[in-house]
Amino acid sequence: MQHTHDTNTYDWQHIAKTVESQLPEKRWQHTLGVASCAIALAQQYGVDPHKAHVAALLHDIAKYWSADRMQQVIVTDDPHNDVLGYPIALWHAHVGAVVARTQFGIDDADICTAIRYHTSGRVGMSMLEKVLCVADYIEPNRNFLGVERIRELAHESIERALLVGIEYTIQQLIKKRCLIYPLTVLTRNELLRYETMEGIR
Repeated sequence: MQHTHDTNTYDWQHIAKTVESQLPEKRWQHTLGVASCAIALAQQYGVDPHKAHVAALLHDIAKYWSADRMQQVIVTDDPHNDVLGYPIALWHAHVGAVVARTQFGIDDADICTAIRYHTSGRVGMSMLEKVLCVADYIEPNRNFLGVERIRELAHESIERALLVGIEYTIQQLIKKRCLIYPLTVLTRNELLRYETMEGIR
């Protein structure tokens, strides 16, 4: 497959070193955890593990950038991006996708999209996008209430695991009285419809 060959040419060591240099130790350990989970889920669900590895390594690269720096990247990339009207916790994902493309030459749209929407989800997610999102929820360093359930579900149905994860996120946002990015609600609705159709429930 052409894509496998392409993604194999990405320089893992360079990506990993650059990302590690921009993150606190704890967040770097999180990134490594996401990478190992993403590779395992990719193998289970028929996704190119090399793509999953690249997406996982880069998903939080901009997490600790200043608000001004993130805003500048987002506005330059797409002046109409509505994410700036929502909590700053969403911004790093959009910035990470731009950095992957511009700084590391990642021209695989699926990898960049997976990074961009790993925090919010989106309607019509690819399997790689679902894998990265779920890996971000279940990596070994995560210990929030309900994570074990998502870990169990991840081996049965990636969509069901993602649905439970997104519902957890929405509940947390409601508790904190935060704005909810509309795409997250739409993602939840799509996954719920899928679940009903598939009779998973």
